[in-house]
Amino acid sequence: MLRIAVPNKGSLSEPAITMLTEAGYRTRRTGRELVLLDEANGVELFFLRPRDIAVYVGQGTVHAGITGRDLLLDSGVAAIEHLPLGFARSTFRFAAPAGTMSSLADVAGRRVATSYDVLVRDYLAGQGVEAQTVHLDGAVESSVQLGVADLIADVVETGTTLRAAGLETFGDPILSSEAVLITTEQYQDAPGLATLVRRLEGVLRARSYVLVDYDVPMNKLQEAAALTPGIESPTVSPLQNPDWVAVRAMVPRADMNRIMDELYEVGARAILVSSLLACRL
Repeated sequence: MLRIAVPNKGSLSEPAITMLTEAGYRTRRTGRELVLLDEANGVELFFLRPRDIAVYVGQGTVHAGITGRDLLLDSGVAAIEHLPLGFARSTFRFAAPAGTMSSLADVAGRRVATSYDVLVRDYLAGQGVEAQTVHLDGAVESSVQLGVADLIADVVETGTTLRAAGLETFGDPILSSEAVLITTEQYQDAPGLATLVRRLEGVLRARSYVLVDYDVPMNKLQEAAALTPGIESPTVSPLQNPDWVAVRAMVPRADMNRIMDELYEVGARAILVSSLLACRL
């Protein structure tokens, strides 16, 4: 039975549960139970605090888990990133009172307030910068105004909270984070893990592609097929009118509207786009 740790709250929780549901796993809880058994798929889901997940995975209590890259690196445990999941993206950066600091060199000898002590210390050590880290469990933006620190290091999404506190980011990002599937060297070949990864990859690919169907004159087929080559090759089917064919192909979601415009210019008609729930390529 594969044991998977799932975030029980915060910005990681709902997208992680949605992704596992789309991957075919039973995720619906009837109450606030912390363990959910999915016998049909051979997994147990453990709903845990996002910050604790890397610890449980690193200690081998569970085989795999979904958490943030920043939380994984800050945990200091021997868990490894196995698959990036593409949601809950954020940037981890330094911020200081506006106009006071402009580069990493300005951090030397200063007090840095953060909830990610290990991550910040490791980054500074790797850059050869000596500074004091001040651990706070949250609301680090207030630490400078209250005299606890000279600057902060924290997750930045829109920057609105920083600006409200009179702070601005500076220097290069410390880390670009997102949700990741983690495991350990010991459990990389755990029964069921390869299936989990394959299913999650199928969801990720389905979110990146759409299915395009259209009709096109036979004499324009090659031009249209060049716009929609598909994964291996587009599917071409005859229509009752022998001068036309129906074509089906997967195309990148980001290019969908441009491709529809170009297909129409070529002469394609009845251009339809459908979302994908999952796929195997």
